[in-house]
Order: sequence, then C-alpha cells, then structure tokens
Amino acid sequence: MNPRDVLNKVKWDKNYDFNFIQIWYVNRGVPNNSKIITGKDVLEIQKTFIKTVSAMIPMHRIFKIKYKEKTLFDR
Repeated sequence: MNPRDVLNKVKWDKNYDFNFIQIWYVNRGVPNNSKIITGKDVLEIQKTFIKTVSAMIPMHRIFKIKYKEKTLFDR
C-alpha cells in the first residue's frame, strides 16, 4: 500500500480516528531532516500531495505512518 491509500483508509474507516495518525516525512533543513505531523494538521489528501495548515507535502517524502503505536506504513 502507498501512503495515500493508507491515509485514505484511516480517514474514512469508522474504526479509526484520523486525529491520532502520525505522518513522518523528509523535511530538509530541520534536525534529522524529518518532521512529524498528526491528522489534526491535514486539511486535504490529494493525489500526489498532502495539504496541511502550513505546507504542501509530496507523498514521495512520506516514509512512515503510525496510528497510535501501530506502524501502518514504513518505507
């Protein structure tokens, strides 16, 4: 499964609360070149980007998605 599919599954599956998702992505120039956002930050899941309150994150930069303590995607 790719990051977009995982995010859409969590967003639309009633067994999940999207607010508890953590999205780890490459963000060059910050410590460890990575950043983590939660579902609360996501405004829209597009085909190749995630639109957040502060940025557009390309899907190819996502390297991990966790729901609470469970890893759903890991590149």
